[in-house]
Amino acid sequence: MQPAQRVGSPGRRCTLIILVGLVLLIGLCWISLFTGSGSIPAHRVLSTLSSWAAGDLPSGARDTTELLILERRLPRTVLAVMVGAGLGAAGVVMQAMTRNPLADPGLLGVNAGAYTAVVFGSAAMGVTVGAAHVWLAVVGALIVAVSVYVIGTSGAMGGNPAKLVLTGVAIGALLSGISFAVTLLQPEVFDRVRFWSAGSLQGRSIDELSAVLPFLAVGLFIALLLPRALNALALGDDAAVALGARPGVTRLAGLAAVTLLCGAATAAAGPLSFIGLMVPHALRMLSGPDHRWLIPLSLLAAPVLVLTADILARVVVAAELPAGVVTAFLGAPVLIWLTRRKAVKNR
Repeated sequence: MQPAQRVGSPGRRCTLIILVGLVLLIGLCWISLFTGSGSIPAHRVLSTLSSWAAGDLPSGARDTTELLILERRLPRTVLAVMVGAGLGAAGVVMQAMTRNPLADPGLLGVNAGAYTAVVFGSAAMGVTVGAAHVWLAVVGALIVAVSVYVIGTSGAMGGNPAKLVLTGVAIGALLSGISFAVTLLQPEVFDRVRFWSAGSLQGRSIDELSAVLPFLAVGLFIALLLPRALNALALGDDAAVALGARPGVTRLAGLAAVTLLCGAATAAAGPLSFIGLMVPHALRMLSGPDHRWLIPLSLLAAPVLVLTADILARVVVAAELPAGVVTAFLGAPVLIWLTRRKAVKNR
């Protein structure tokens, strides 16, 4: 029997995780379509989707339930999957770039950049949702990413992961302070962005979905090109160069992927805590450190977590909670358990 085929080998284990993840993801997508403040029978969801797929439901001839399914819950469900996939992949890339299994995509400051851009857009132009909101967030994330890269790669220790992270943390803290000052001085701005800033998929439509899709697609494409280079980078820069990798190029590509993925995900759903931190860390404990498996697995596991949080946010209390609150409640205990379990194993 070949090593790769042995029971318990990484390939067999990862294949099983993928199958379980697919089943969970499909099941949660289905539950998401008929769960909410107004519950819809499953057979009605199925008949509506079947008629829509067959082209028998023109937009002008839909009743209230059909509009709710097709124009609210379906885009919201698809967006949750996309946001989860983006945050999961960004977390894997970020942890590989910094060689820190507890690194979070927000350490580069891109989330703060996206949030600050939206706050300024709301203050100056009254922008709240839609394509303009997404563009503001992504542009803000890109500006911060370029600033972090330029500052972090200049001078002594240029390109060092620790320097990049420290630069990102410093810029992120500065932008968070500026955003807080703007919302404090203009309460109406805070009213516009407060629900989004807590992390929420409520009220999202096809407009947000189509606006973030190009950014997420490009970011995921870049991330899926990086596994071998990230595996080499995990051994250290000198070993990576000896293996034919180019650490500087890898980090630049990784920064581009993280920026696009986090910027688009934050624009669509606000800052969802713990997704990009917990999912890659948990998967690494289950499947091992090979990024050829970690990135594809994150594209399933993170959407499962985001969908679970979004569904729970709709049903836990009568007034819908932001999904970001639920991810924090779910993520913090699980992450503590994982780190304690790892500490016990290492004794």
